[in-house]
Amino acid sequence: VQLQASGGGLVQAGDSLRLSCAASGRTFSRYHMGWFRQAPGKEREFVGAVMWTGGTTYYADSVKGRFTISRDNAKSTVYLQMNSLKPEDTAVYYCAAEETLAFLLRGVRVDYWGQGTQVTVSS
Repeated sequence: VQLQASGGGLVQAGDSLRLSCAASGRTFSRYHMGWFRQAPGKEREFVGAVMWTGGTTYYADSVKGRFTISRDNAKSTVYLQMNSLKPEDTAVYYCAAEETLAFLLRGVRVDYWGQGTQVTVSS
């Protein structure tokens, strides 16, 4: 699976952004999809995930209630709607695809990673 993330940018605190991750190469619907982020000098951290069915989602506590992950299997695309952005949300955001949900939620042994898109939130 090739993953292409897009939609990042520079915004002000309180603004919204929607990230997209388009997949190609294999059957998108086989994979659980997730978003991770990595801020400068910090380790990559889990942001959210959506099961292959699209019916169940998971979020990090830091983004719960502000971010929404969704997927469109017909378009082979996963989205991350980010509202009420904060300066601490500044990071490079990566999408990921993995058939084993436990691996995806822990960010280990993940099959495929996208190239990352920069999100910068100014105060």
